[in-house]
Parts: sequence; structure tokens; C-alpha cells
Amino acid sequence: MRMNELEEFRYPRRRPWLILVVLAVVALVIWLRFIREPSDETKVEEGPSKSGEVVAPATDSKHAEPAEMDLPTPADVVGLLAQARSFESRDKLVEARERYLAVLDRGADGRARREAEAALGKINIALIKTVRPMPEKIDVIVRSGDSLERIARRHGTTVDLIQEANLISNPNRIRAGDHLRIFVGKFALTASKERNDMVVTMNGTFFKRYGIGSGLHGKTPVGLFTITEKIKEPVWWRPDGKEIPFGHEENILGTRWMTLRASEGTPDVRGYGIHGTWDESSIGKAESAGCLRMRNHEVEELFLYIPTRTPVTIVE
Repeated sequence: MRMNELEEFRYPRRRPWLILVVLAVVALVIWLRFIREPSDETKVEEGPSKSGEVVAPATDSKHAEPAEMDLPTPADVVGLLAQARSFESRDKLVEARERYLAVLDRGADGRARREAEAALGKINIALIKTVRPMPEKIDVIVRSGDSLERIARRHGTTVDLIQEANLISNPNRIRAGDHLRIFVGKFALTASKERNDMVVTMNGTFFKRYGIGSGLHGKTPVGLFTITEKIKEPVWWRPDGKEIPFGHEENILGTRWMTLRASEGTPDVRGYGIHGTWDESSIGKAESAGCLRMRNHEVEELFLYIPTRTPVTIVE
């Protein structure tokens, strides 16, 4: 072969990029098929199971939040929650309340119970603090000689609640013939020292749950009690007898005080009550001298609608 023939010779053109593309596609298929997809034994899909329960995706128990560790929610409870949310979103609060109460009646726990209780607390407060109708309200016509205090005492409610729900700016200016809508439901409180919370019931059904603080070393007494006195902006008397006025930095009673008196065979106690606190970090803990502490804005809310003679049960 002559030199000029060698110079004219050209090797065939190769395409290495094509080989790389083919290898990349094969690698992607292998990853999708054998690595990314879990096996049939471990794969869990969200949705109804054969038993009719809703199954949530599996989570790593080491990193899951407590709410994610709940047991599956029964399908009927899921349906009730959906109905309740729908009514609530359309401002049909009485209907929403019925569905949320039905969730609790089903014995729901975990996330379902927490959602129902939180919604019920908000809905119930909205219903009683406004003129909106609800089964536990009656329409009352003011009689000659009536006062809000007399009406409240007659129907077992509070002046503050009547005034707020009926938009009465001056309680001394009601007149005979005025129409009022009065809440007549009956409340009861149950405080748990172990959980440091207090559940309010109305006519025997769940109304709202509050966080509380209780006595250090179990000092809060247990048993049956009654609220006998309610005081706004209370004065605190120190153990040495010194009076600490409301608003003073040493006054530990917060913005409201409700006196507890033992009843129905519970040993008599003195100086115990439900009160507010400026130290919200103490809520959920056993740090008080024995009283039940609440956040100021929450004790003010409770004070608004809880009348004297309301029964209070304190349990371990």
C-alpha cells in the first residue's frame, strides 16, 4: 500500500455517547424496579383496609411524632369527622357539634379524639357566647322587677354570659318585655392531677378540655368540691398574712379566682381554689401550693360561663 493511500484511509466513526445513553437507561430501570419500590410484603397504601379501617402509611418509629403512632381510625369515625368538618366549614355549628360528639361516643382515640375535642371546645364556646340558637338555650322575656342577676340565678347561669351572649352593654338597663336568649345547660368539672388537665362537661357530654397546674408533691386534695365564690382581679394573702393586691408582681393568683369547698363526704379544706397564673410555664406541671392553676385567658373564659354551685371532681 502506498503512503498516499494510507493518508487517505479513515477509521469508521464511533459513537461512544450512544453507549452511555443505553447504560443510563438500563441503570434507571434497575433502580426503579428493584431499589425504589418496596416489596409487596412491606408496601402499605393509604386507604381502607379489608377490615374497613383506614390504614396510614408506615413510618419509622424512631423518628415518628406521637400523633403518627396512633392506631388506625375506624371507617365510621373517619366518615363522622368528614361530616363534622363539612358542617363546621359551612358555619352549621350545632350539626358539627353533634358529629364531633358522635366521634367521642364511638370511643375514638388518638388523633381522631384530639381533633374532635379541640373542635368541640371551639364550637361550644362560640355557641354559648353568642345569641345563636342551640338546644341548651331558651328564650326569656324580662319580667317587671327583673335584673340580670335574678335571671341568671333563676336559670343557673352567669350574669357575664347573659350579658355577652345578648350584647348587653349596660346590665342595669334591661326593661320588662325585653327578649333574651339564655343558656340553661348544667356544667361539671373534672380535674386530673396525673394528666394536669381539666375536662368541662355540659349536661353530661364533653364541652372543653383545659390544661392546668396542680400541687407540688401531690398537695392538691382529691374528692368532690363545689365552686362557692368567684372573684375578678383577686387579692392574694400570703401565708404570713400580708395582703398582696391584684397586679402586684408577687400576686400569684392571676386575673380570676374561684373558691372550692369540699362536699359529699370529702374532708373539709380551706384556701383552695381555681385561679389564673402569670407563669404559663407552670401549666401541665405539679408546682403550685395545692390550688389548680390555669392560663389567665383560659380562667377568664371559664369564669365567664361557670356559675357558683358548679360541682368539681378532683382525681389522682
